[in-house]
Amino acid sequence: MLARRWYALLALALALACTLTHAAQAPVAQAHVAPAHIAQAVPQARLAGSGTYTFFALKVYSAELWVGEQGYVAGAPFALDLRYARALKGKKIAEASVDQMAKIGAGSADQRQAWLQKMTAIFPDVREGSHITGVYLPDEGAHFYLDGQMLARINDRDFARAFFGIWLDPATTAPALRQALLAQAGPRQVAPRDAAPR
Repeated sequence: MLARRWYALLALALALACTLTHAAQAPVAQAHVAPAHIAQAVPQARLAGSGTYTFFALKVYSAELWVGEQGYVAGAPFALDLRYARALKGKKIAEASVDQMAKIGAGSADQRQAWLQKMTAIFPDVREGSHITGVYLPDEGAHFYLDGQMLARINDRDFARAFFGIWLDPATTAPALRQALLAQAGPRQVAPRDAAPR
């Protein structure tokens, strides 16, 4: 009986790993057009990568990373869009976020407590299909949108780095999703003039 349970857990873990690995290898379609709220905040926004976050083989959300012409580099804005696959309470989203911040070593205990209060106040309950978009603005902090409509601005650069670090920090607990999001996050490649079709 114990062996059967162990094999079942192993199967779930393998399914999770396969899902995230598949997402990391998925090519990014070049025809994606940035939603208006992302295009306004991230000049020349383009899709760098996308992936799916699952928990014990249950899909929680799909994620897209949008970057500007410079790509994912220090000092450049970007947007992370999460489309939820199930209903979740805003309070739970805030609590999970601060827990992940602690796991990557972001902020002090006092900072994380203050950030939890801010996120609890702004994050709404979501249903299947809801989008929460976070925009990273290096000189300001973070702007949040629900289905393209402004939710809140948090003018705290430490918070912004910690929040987006949940997905993008090398210490993230979802490394395959990070790899998928950063799949094409380098600077936009421009073909040399002499390589243009004649």
